[in-house]
Amino acid sequence: MEKTCADEFPLTVDSSEKQGVVCIFGTGDFGKSLGLKMLQCGYSVVFGSRNPQVSSLLPRGAEVLCYSEAASRSDVIVLAVHREHYDFLAELADSLKGRVLIDVSNNQKMNQYPESNAEYLAQLVPGAHVVKAFNTISAWALQSGTLDASRQVFVCGNDSKAKDRVMDIARTLGLTPLDQGSLVAAKEIENYPLQLFPMWRFPFYLSSGLCVFFFVYCAIREVIYPYVTGKTDSTYRLVVSIPNRVFPITALTLLALVYLPGILAAILQLYRGTKYRRFPNWLDHWMLCRKQLGLVALGFAFLHAIYTLVIPIRYYVRWRLRNATITQALTNKDSPFSSSTAWLSDSYLALGILGFFLFLLLGITSLPSVSNMVNWREFRFVQVSASNVIPRPHPVRAMRSSEEGTQQFVLTRPPDNPHAWSLCTSIIKQTISN
Repeated sequence: MEKTCADEFPLTVDSSEKQGVVCIFGTGDFGKSLGLKMLQCGYSVVFGSRNPQVSSLLPRGAEVLCYSEAASRSDVIVLAVHREHYDFLAELADSLKGRVLIDVSNNQKMNQYPESNAEYLAQLVPGAHVVKAFNTISAWALQSGTLDASRQVFVCGNDSKAKDRVMDIARTLGLTPLDQGSLVAAKEIENYPLQLFPMWRFPFYLSSGLCVFFFVYCAIREVIYPYVTGKTDSTYRLVVSIPNRVFPITALTLLALVYLPGILAAILQLYRGTKYRRFPNWLDHWMLCRKQLGLVALGFAFLHAIYTLVIPIRYYVRWRLRNATITQALTNKDSPFSSSTAWLSDSYLALGILGFFLFLLLGITSLPSVSNMVNWREFRFVQVSASNVIPRPHPVRAMRSSEEGTQQFVLTRPPDNPHAWSLCTSIIKQTISN
């Protein structure tokens, strides 16, 4: 019986209470990190390895034995090996009978096999109580104390007592277990780490489509139309001016689309006469993506704020200021000061800053770490109050645009910004009134 330890893991057991013995099959990165965490929490850890004599870099205080000897030391066994190496378990079927076998494996791609790894393991060792768990926790998260990573551990299995034991281990390690039901859910759990932004795809595609649409719309009005009618080259506006129009329009449209599914759901419930029927899949998915839509909208609002800050240093703006100054000097004339224009301009800027602040407040309160700290009434107060004030600069914007003479119809189409303001205002007002 040989003990192997390494100075790379200078650990001491933090818990004074001994929790029992846990066996870990596999001495890879995850197996060592999980054993390290268990030792810190008061467990005695026994590693099972094909070559116990050459296993190294294991946590201090852990034993390393061959698979059969390690299995006899504990009735809870963590299988930290890939599915391709499950064959050795067939020889240990009798030794594993009645024991809790925790499968932590993942695959290289989604739906790689007809059945999940846990279900395959249950077929390979029918006498063991197979539980799927810990596959969504990385070795780095275990080493860093899960302070900077998700604490959720999805657990599923056919034996309720075995699941309870695994969830108790997860709680002892400082994690949050979530019971996902029987072993049939293992396939879905194994797909979790392989998913790439599943709830962000719709917001990304939608925002990209809106950006392309509004960019083309603005380019036709401000670049193509002037060139066709007056041979004026305004292609420089494609870099800053038009994106700075597209970003706020997209942000407000996405903000309106955050509240729109709630209105549609209310109308559908009134039409059906009950709230106990499931929504259509498209509406259900839309409602689940509302938080992501709001955060993407906040990102576009940030881009609009940054682009606005660079306006004074643009060549075109500096050229216009120089020309205006020289023209006034040569003609010995100056432009009269307009108090109404100053009021409209300052009010527009002030309300824009206030709207951006409230937009930011909406995004912050939507984060789970913040929303968990307030009750429902406080959350609703912030969401309703902020969303009701954000669209308020619309009347001032229309007055200011009219004052400056920019409210022109090109190709019989109105300017772009009022579209977004009107849509956002009407939808949010309807949501609040409901």
